[in-house]
Amino acid sequence: QVQLVESGGGLVQPGGSLRLSCAASGSIASIPVMGWYRQAPGKQRDLVATITNGGTTNYADSVKGRFTISRDNAKNTVYLQMNSLNPEDTAVYYCHAPSAITTSWRRLEVWGQGTLVTVSS
Repeated sequence: QVQLVESGGGLVQPGGSLRLSCAASGSIASIPVMGWYRQAPGKQRDLVATITNGGTTNYADSVKGRFTISRDNAKNTVYLQMNSLNPEDTAVYYCHAPSAITTSWRRLEVWGQGTLVTVSS
């Protein structure tokens, strides 16, 4: 099995910054792609950013230039640096691995439990 655990959420004022972390653990052989999604109250879960194990990144238009995704492959950890936050960024942020490869060569889609980010004065 593979587990994803997020941390780093909280309350921040508009214009502020937060850094989210997501650590993967378990019987991991490889996680080719890791990403972040977010879900605001009453809305669908939307993609925020993804990163491959080679470092290729992809961002939602709404966060380009403000958010930066990165990963440490040795630690199986992905980060999301969020700058210039505004109230529209308020959401539960979920870590996602669409196709984690286990040591028994199974492919699993894995979600973290989510971490709440609230942007408010």
